[in-house]
Amino acid sequence: MSERTLARQANRDEDYARLGLKPGQIEPWEDGMRTSGSPGSYEWWYFDAHLGDGSSLVITFYTKWMLKPKGPEAPLITVDLTRPGKPDRNLMLHAKLEEFSASKESCDVQIRDSYFRGDLHSYHIRVVDESLTIDAELTGQVPSWRPGTGFTYFGEHDDHLFAWLPAVPQGTVTVTLTDKGSAPETLIGVGYHDHNWGDVVMSKLLNHWYWGRAQAGPYSVVAAHLYAEKAYGRTELTVFMLAKDGRVVADDSSKVELQLEDVSTDPKSDKPVANRIIYDYREDEQNRYRVTFQRTQTILDSRFVDMVKGFKHILARVAGVDGAYLRFSGTVSVERYVGGERVEQASDPGIWELMYFGHIE
Repeated sequence: MSERTLARQANRDEDYARLGLKPGQIEPWEDGMRTSGSPGSYEWWYFDAHLGDGSSLVITFYTKWMLKPKGPEAPLITVDLTRPGKPDRNLMLHAKLEEFSASKESCDVQIRDSYFRGDLHSYHIRVVDESLTIDAELTGQVPSWRPGTGFTYFGEHDDHLFAWLPAVPQGTVTVTLTDKGSAPETLIGVGYHDHNWGDVVMSKLLNHWYWGRAQAGPYSVVAAHLYAEKAYGRTELTVFMLAKDGRVVADDSSKVELQLEDVSTDPKSDKPVANRIIYDYREDEQNRYRVTFQRTQTILDSRFVDMVKGFKHILARVAGVDGAYLRFSGTVSVERYVGGERVEQASDPGIWELMYFGHIE
């Protein structure tokens, strides 16, 4: 097998049959718990929202911290709330195993008094902390979608996997924030939910990725570009979905060309960051779409080595832990071209990320 095929997106007929999936048809159990929690596995349910007052909210429920999949289940919730003119709120809520439950029939995850529940269309996410309670109601505007089966396999014999289900590529969201001792505040906006899982620590498979989603006028976009580790041929994999008025109009990743522009080094993580990311989707010789993520602000900048304290921090530095996670906000634009002429353009605020597991190559 050639070096360039050591990582692949599972979209063959036999892949669907083996996994019990149907092309283009998502079922509620797919958003239920997909792993056993055994050593090596990990799983999380993710939600983000861009709200009407300029705030951004990200909530993730984990079976275990993704950087420590070798251990037993160790449930936790992370919350990142960014509000104009106010200090950022970053929460990490740990729980005991007996305080965690998750259904295999649908998305119904409970960690202590918090939960993440839904049916591929409507979701209720509730986070309860001593200082802050969050209630988010998400209603899908774009149907659930996945790239092929949603599985990416690594190795000559599909030895390992990374899987992804965008259960709500875009939806309306109502978020109620209740600070301790304060009256509830309700905000509305645009939201997103996906679900990820795998069977080995991601740093063994992936060097880094860009991922983002946004609404731009009548368009909804979910796009990612993944870079496999050296052991898997440094294969580059693109995921792309563009919908208009709730209907998918472009999702063949083989038709996408990625451009990273205005690249500079982030001073904290020392990672290269593209201030402009362009996905150029060429449907045919006459028709193409151009999606541009233009960074305005870095809203989260975390080094993996700083996520552990004390002696473990020293060990991580000695071991050369070099990962980083950056989340950005800015403007996402969608342009449609026919015969070289731009016939449509729309733009709106968006959120996207750069996840760096490995060393810069």
